[in-house]
Amino acid sequence: MKFKKFMRTYRPFTRAGMLESVAYRANFICFLLGEIMSCFIMFFVWKAVFNSTTSPDFMGFTMSDMVVYLFITFLTGYLTYSDGTYAIATEIRDGSIAMRMIKPCSFDMCFLFQELGNKIFNVLVIFVPIVLGVEIYRWAITGVCQFDIVHFLLYIISLVLAYLISFYFNVSYGFMAFYLKNLWGADILKECIVNFLSGATIPLAFMPTVLADILNFLPFSSLSYTPVMIYMGMYSLDEIALRMLLQVFWLVTMILISKAVWNHAVKRLCSQGG
Repeated sequence: MKFKKFMRTYRPFTRAGMLESVAYRANFICFLLGEIMSCFIMFFVWKAVFNSTTSPDFMGFTMSDMVVYLFITFLTGYLTYSDGTYAIATEIRDGSIAMRMIKPCSFDMCFLFQELGNKIFNVLVIFVPIVLGVEIYRWAITGVCQFDIVHFLLYIISLVLAYLISFYFNVSYGFMAFYLKNLWGADILKECIVNFLSGATIPLAFMPTVLADILNFLPFSSLSYTPVMIYMGMYSLDEIALRMLLQVFWLVTMILISKAVWNHAVKRLCSQGG
């Protein structure tokens, strides 16, 4: 009964997220094309790196591995991306956050279910084509179907955990707008740092051993590197279990941090808008 009431409360936010994605199709297409172009730029950069070496592999990655890594990293980053920082900062700045605060529902759940509506649209549009394209590429290169249903299902679970970590991290970061008022520059800086620390720019396996160990423990590796390495079959089942437990740990930590920051920051509400 409680679950039905919960879904009745937040289902409209999911529908609103889906309608928003459909309404701004041009924005979605332009953003997607820009991300795909960035992905192909990185492909040619790594192609030049592998062409400059005499060894068929580099730091344990072959060129075909790197192609899979690039496109699955792009897919993972796209699906786990959360707009919470920008959305919350905007509402705090213009004062519209006051309307959310008086509603009889959880502040973070409203954002979460609205983003889920957007994610449903993204999954339908880009998930299947990219996964299918990657698997066709792997089959064409090796002559063997390398799709592993077990690793794929574990990847999906890890992907969901990665999104929830990203969501609560960005929500916590967005609450900084209660103090700074405008997070535009800080948000750009955050994205650059997270992309590097999560392995989205350079695989963590390429880092010095000590640095790689530190980055593998931090929550940022759970956002991208862990799901991608699971998909590629780079981890044993024991390593997968350990990595996913670490994801659960960071998810619980981020939820607690977001609650603590909210309880403190909301007392400092001072909007610049209406």
